[in-house]
Amino acid sequence: MKEVVFKGCGTALVTPFTNDGIDFEELRKLIEFQILEGADSLIICGTTGESSTMSLDEKKSVIEFSIRVANNRIPIIVGTGGNNTKEVINLSKFAEKAGADALLIVTPYYNKTTQKGLLVHYSKIAENVNIPIILYNVPSRTGVNIEPNTCLELSKIPNIVAVKEASRKYISGSSNCKPL
Repeated sequence: MKEVVFKGCGTALVTPFTNDGIDFEELRKLIEFQILEGADSLIICGTTGESSTMSLDEKKSVIEFSIRVANNRIPIIVGTGGNNTKEVINLSKFAEKAGADALLIVTPYYNKTTQKGLLVHYSKIAENVNIPIILYNVPSRTGVNIEPNTCLELSKIPNIVAVKEASRKYISGSSNCKPL
């Protein structure tokens, strides 16, 4: 059985923008507010954080800024997912080097990969980083579902530690997919 890495309330933060780009002062306020109010971890650059519409430079600056502001007071989980495995690996390595505590990696969107493709995608990412990985299954947005047997196989990879499950099928309790 894997050790519990994160528990409690992990807040998915929005990324505030002005007409000129990221509003870092407002982002700082959001981070400080969540820490003050007792959040157990923060998720940045996830789908709530507008990651799919941010440039690579914007993502990197938000990652570095958020980790610096949190200053080890709260774990930072960084959304690094995408539909290009090599780019996901590169951003994941960047986040790890910057000090992220974990990665949240959404299934590849648009490509509609097979279950074998998911195994290869996540395995390659896990081979290239040492921090925990949380799978993010949201088929209504990505067009692909992590099936229970795929979930089970991925759970055998040491640094894949959890699943953020956002499919109606599994939320309703009709799944036989065991938590990681």
